[in-house]
Amino acid sequence: MRLRPPVLTACAALILSCPAFAQEAPLLKEPALRAHLSFLADDLLEGRGTGQRGGDLAVRYLETQAAAIGLQPMPGGGYRQPVPIVGTRLVSGEVSFDAGGKRIAPKLGQEIVFGTGSGKADVAFDAPLLFVGYGVSAPDEQWDDYKGQDVKGKILVMMVNDPQPTAEEPNRFAGKAYTWYGRWLYKFEEAVRRGAAGALLIHTTPSASYAWSVPANSFSHERFRLASPGNGVEGWLQEDTARGLFAAAGFDLDTLRAQAERRDFKPVDLKTKVSVQMKSAVRQVEQFNVVGVVPGSDPKLKDQAVVYSAHWDHFGIDEKLGSEGDHVFNGAIDNATGTAALLAMAAEAVRKPARRTQVFLWPAAEEQGLLGSAAYVANPVVPLAKTAADLNLDSLNFVGRTRDIGVPGAERSSLYDTAAVVAKKMGLKLAPTIPDMSGAYFRADHFNFAKAGVPAFNVGSAVFSGDGHFTFEHDQAHASAQMVGFKQDYHQVSDEYRPEWDLSGMLQQAQFTLNLGYAVANAPAMPTWKKGDPFGSVKR
Repeated sequence: MRLRPPVLTACAALILSCPAFAQEAPLLKEPALRAHLSFLADDLLEGRGTGQRGGDLAVRYLETQAAAIGLQPMPGGGYRQPVPIVGTRLVSGEVSFDAGGKRIAPKLGQEIVFGTGSGKADVAFDAPLLFVGYGVSAPDEQWDDYKGQDVKGKILVMMVNDPQPTAEEPNRFAGKAYTWYGRWLYKFEEAVRRGAAGALLIHTTPSASYAWSVPANSFSHERFRLASPGNGVEGWLQEDTARGLFAAAGFDLDTLRAQAERRDFKPVDLKTKVSVQMKSAVRQVEQFNVVGVVPGSDPKLKDQAVVYSAHWDHFGIDEKLGSEGDHVFNGAIDNATGTAALLAMAAEAVRKPARRTQVFLWPAAEEQGLLGSAAYVANPVVPLAKTAADLNLDSLNFVGRTRDIGVPGAERSSLYDTAAVVAKKMGLKLAPTIPDMSGAYFRADHFNFAKAGVPAFNVGSAVFSGDGHFTFEHDQAHASAQMVGFKQDYHQVSDEYRPEWDLSGMLQQAQFTLNLGYAVANAPAMPTWKKGDPFGSVKR
């Protein structure tokens, strides 16, 4: 879906005409941003890994800086918000299938990857296998793959992505774009909600938007989740493995896939018994969000808040890479940039409070499934019903100033109109919104706020848009090539800080975010969702 060009709506006109809007955000300075960035991405912090010493060091640095800046601690004192997490690493195990009298045991890592979300070190059980299409229950789309069937105690096998558009319904499930229902995390969560014994996803690169190596790498390491009930087994099947399994059970995978594209699809009993045996190393890990507050100046509005967020974690040290060579996942762009920007923004915000309260949030364990932001949303400093917006920063622009700014997801709410006003005052245009083909909106910390009903989006989002979607002030070809080149460093040990980086674009992005936050914090009314947006009906 492409948006109309920014126009001055009634909402935007009100913002511009409001005297409070004249109270603009303070100006940011590059030296502070660069100093924080270079330190946070240094080998000394060991990649800021969840459950690792480097993560503890990052939290200690952030809370120290929050105090030095002058941020107020949370009610009750302190800047640390506990995030109880369970870490699980598969030690040994097998998932086998008895289909049509034939025993099939896929090779771990090559044909299947799996783990447990139960928090138990030893898991062993048998369960029937049920094909549930896309595994989607979406009242807003009048779609239900479960049709009221009791799936308790069963292992669900399902496809990734959403039901695809048809000639009759070209816009169902956002057309060719991804929705929340297409994400693997939704599908695992839905299996838990329905009491299933587990869930296995059929992998294809087009449907997942990434290669088999991504889930294979993820499941080969320690996996983290919030301390809450989870699936007995969850994982992924290679497409060819799933095809052979279905055939052994007397079914054709492609035929069932075609049936699953219809609204009248019903779950299919595959007449297959699944045997699960796993031994895992399980540990309880207490991580921390870091939270600091700038109280609002308006007696009537200070009990409402704008949240700025940027996750502090990355992947830490991977001992599997050995002691020789680089084994530190520094996470300089992802997300020392956002973490540093928030520190620079907070330092200026305390000097000039806005009418509404401003909350600066550094969530933990984003790379493990947005865990820290989920914990914050479950226990917010300011009630969600009084939270105006969450503006998230993740993987900032490191190649120079642009003439436009990305606001993907802002179009879901009146934040888009406010962003257009702010951009215009900064001499910027809003970058064209392009279809979300990989579910990017659902893969950063702002999404937990949106899912809870708070207007939210990831501000800037330039890192993966260097292929022509952004206009740089200088040397477009070179700047775009640098941005595209980061894709090779994403989630790799090569994501390291480089002193020669031009941080003017990063400063610009952070300034836009702070300006937008002040516009929201000083506006007469809180932002609202656009009519019909599925998250607009979520209860806070």
